[in-house]
Amino acid sequence: MKIRSASIDIIADHREKNSGVSEALCTQENVTVEIRSLQLGDYRVDNLLLFERKTLPDFITSIKDGRIFRQGVQLASSSLRSVLILEGTSESIAKSGMRREAIQGALITLSLCLGIPVLRSANPEERARLILYAARQVKSFAVDSLPRRSIRPKGKRAVQLHILQGLPGVGPKRAQLLLSAFGSVEAVLAASVEDLNKIEGVGKITVQNIRWAVSESENLYGENRESIFLV
Repeated sequence: MKIRSASIDIIADHREKNSGVSEALCTQENVTVEIRSLQLGDYRVDNLLLFERKTLPDFITSIKDGRIFRQGVQLASSSLRSVLILEGTSESIAKSGMRREAIQGALITLSLCLGIPVLRSANPEERARLILYAARQVKSFAVDSLPRRSIRPKGKRAVQLHILQGLPGVGPKRAQLLLSAFGSVEAVLAASVEDLNKIEGVGKITVQNIRWAVSESENLYGENRESIFLV
């Protein structure tokens, strides 16, 4: 059977119901789409790929409030191969007023540190085509030969350390210190500034970077939050 004629099963989160993507996907041959509530991601494809979709304005807002880093850690922890799709044009970035370095820093953290590929689409129709193209491309490989399977760390602790190293300012040594002190990635993300400061060897700036990255408060550390991340 040719890969292009193989069936592709997609679960789309209910929040994507009126995005136009589900309709575009349903018009494709041998593609089934089910609308349901997903705890993580916006599109689950063939139980292999997990797509998180963000418009560029939402992506920029999620950098400001730290949401993108929490979501990135969750996506990196998934058993599926996670992908971030950014939708929109560069005009949205220009209008945001956010420093280019802050946006680049977030993209580096997501793609290089957390290992989440970042793809671009201009509109919902292109997003639908991108999801299908990616699914067919992945299905052209044997599951065991996917690159992620060969480079992902093995063992729970190794995966936890890998995820923690995706936080700004946290390298292998600090990841070890944090995991030993708090016992889990979730506990590190939930830790207060006071608790983080008790860990010798982590450092005040790194503590601020961590709390900035995972805090929901857009005003944490004031208007200098982008420069904190870049320290």
